[in-house]
Amino acid sequence: MGSSIAWKQLLLNALESNTHLKHSSYMQLATIGTNGKPSNRTVVFRGFQDNTDNILVNTDTRTRKIEELKICSSAEICWYFTDSWEQFRINGHVDIIDATNPDPLKLQQREKSWFAGSVRSRAQYLWPNPGLPCLNEQSRTEILLDPSIGPVDAFCLLILEPDEVDYLNLKSNQRLTFRSSLNAEAKKNWIVERVNP
Repeated sequence: MGSSIAWKQLLLNALESNTHLKHSSYMQLATIGTNGKPSNRTVVFRGFQDNTDNILVNTDTRTRKIEELKICSSAEICWYFTDSWEQFRINGHVDIIDATNPDPLKLQQREKSWFAGSVRSRAQYLWPNPGLPCLNEQSRTEILLDPSIGPVDAFCLLILEPDEVDYLNLKSNQRLTFRSSLNAEAKKNWIVERVNP
């Protein structure tokens, strides 16, 4: 378990030392496209799931990444911190928490993530379907959303459970890999190895 804490602490330290940069919460999420090719996009880090190393991302159920993750739940995050020159590549499996999820605890987590976002960001889930052609050339009208209303159907929470973490510090030329495995009690153990940068 110590290695899990080690990589998470490295990430928390990087977030803290780069917090003055607005883009420090942006990361790239790569999935396997429905055509078998890589598919990548920028998403926003929304924190860790309570008492875990699992990474939270909010998204729209109507985006291509949802279709891709339903076919193959494997994904990788790549996160680069420009001030501290640190890169994290976090590989794992993604759990999709949408309005149809049967688990009440997961639905509570989805609702918590919904209300943690600004009203402006929540209103984006009422926009037309992402990725489809624009039918109206006029500027987007402001959508009003009651801030007390719970998650709309298009809102989805992604929870990435890390299996491997590749950490690279370009200032110190240090690279560490963290790999997880399940022990006899089905608990996750992490092994860390120093590798050449």
